[in-house]
Amino acid sequence: VQLQAFGGGLVQAGNSLRLACVASGRTFSSYGMGWFRQAPGKEREFVAGINRSAGNTYYADSVKGRFTISRDNAKNTVYLQMNSLKPEDTAVYYCAADQGGWGSKVISLYDYWGQGTQVTVSS
Repeated sequence: VQLQAFGGGLVQAGNSLRLACVASGRTFSSYGMGWFRQAPGKEREFVAGINRSAGNTYYADSVKGRFTISRDNAKNTVYLQMNSLKPEDTAVYYCAADQGGWGSKVISLYDYWGQGTQVTVSS
């Protein structure tokens, strides 16, 4: 599966952005999906995940209550709604697909990765 992320940009702190990740192929609904981010000089970290049925979602503590992950299997798309953005949210955001369908926070379980989209939050 190929993944392409959209929606990054430059915003002021307190504002919102919505990222989208579109997947190719017919098996999108079988994958768990996740969003990760990587800031300069830091390791890639889990942000949010959603299982194949959208029945379970998972969030990093740093974004809980501010970010919402969702998916539309009919459109082969997973979204990340980011509200109340902070300068520390600045990073390249990546979407990823997990063949196991879990969408967990374990980075090693993800099989496919998108190219990333830059999010910059100014203070």
